Amino acid sequence: MIQNGSSASPLAPLGAPTVLGQPECLWPAGATLGEGTLWSQREQALYWIDILGCRLYRHDPAGGAQQTWQFDEEITALAERADAPGLIVTMRRGFAFFDPAVDAPPRYLHQPEPDRPGNRFNDGKCDRQGRFWGGTMDFDCVAPTGALYCFDADGRCTRHDDGFAVTNGPTWSLDERTMYFNATVEGCVYAYDFDSAAGTVSNKRVWLRFAKGDGLPDGMTTDAAGRLWIARWGGHCVSCHDPVSAAELCRIELPASNVTDCAFGGNDLCTLYITTARSGLTDEELKAEPLAGALFSVRVASPGLPAAEFGAAAAKA
Repeated sequence: MIQNGSSASPLAPLGAPTVLGQPECLWPAGATLGEGTLWSQREQALYWIDILGCRLYRHDPAGGAQQTWQFDEEITALAERADAPGLIVTMRRGFAFFDPAVDAPPRYLHQPEPDRPGNRFNDGKCDRQGRFWGGTMDFDCVAPTGALYCFDADGRCTRHDDGFAVTNGPTWSLDERTMYFNATVEGCVYAYDFDSAAGTVSNKRVWLRFAKGDGLPDGMTTDAAGRLWIARWGGHCVSCHDPVSAAELCRIELPASNVTDCAFGGNDLCTLYITTARSGLTDEELKAEPLAGALFSVRVASPGLPAAEFGAAAAKA
């Protein structure tokens, strides 16, 4: 069910987006932990991930073709490379290159946490300068051992924040002056002042705290109007928010409780792709949610933004 303008603040400078129709199941993959939605502008196809299933998926909406790659360990997030074919990905222990067109395993570039064997990487994406931001988390989602990292095209990896049990995001404001990052277990979306030129964050503050029983903040994206779209783990939905006030503008309900990530794609960037998960559900709940772990899509009247590529600034230089 779609609830347009369900709880928008009267002070919100942005209006509710128009959602066209109901979500459609594109791929009933039964992913244990669907995540990592990435629309490839060059291929006009969607990549997404089953983290705990150690799989990468590719969906071609034009022809309907679907491909799957199986790995020996978790793959958790990805972005296209600006200066070369293939992808930068986060695997269990760090950053790696992987080319889906080549029959070769991912090649690790950097593993920043040899002292934290109980951690793995989780969500991440690139900023407009081509730096990959990724977060780590406790495998058991309990210990506050996760951190926020930035990996540059020159191979430099910097830890910018620490002390998270589960990390998700990030995404940015349209003017690139704010970065949003999720502390999922805390039910909290943080905002940081973001220096795009330097690639640094500061002035961390709570931007949005989810109400108890209304899901937890998971993956998210920003649309071309600047609104934030946040997948709600345990909340059966993606919610859309004003970037300044955090007021909720609308909800898109899904037939799966654990909604994990979302990204805009399609040739007009007006299709919102949404991943879900089977992880954390009992046998009884799985029977009630046969589409848990599926990939969904829904049309929105306003577009999203193209995904930033790794090494974009260096490629332009």
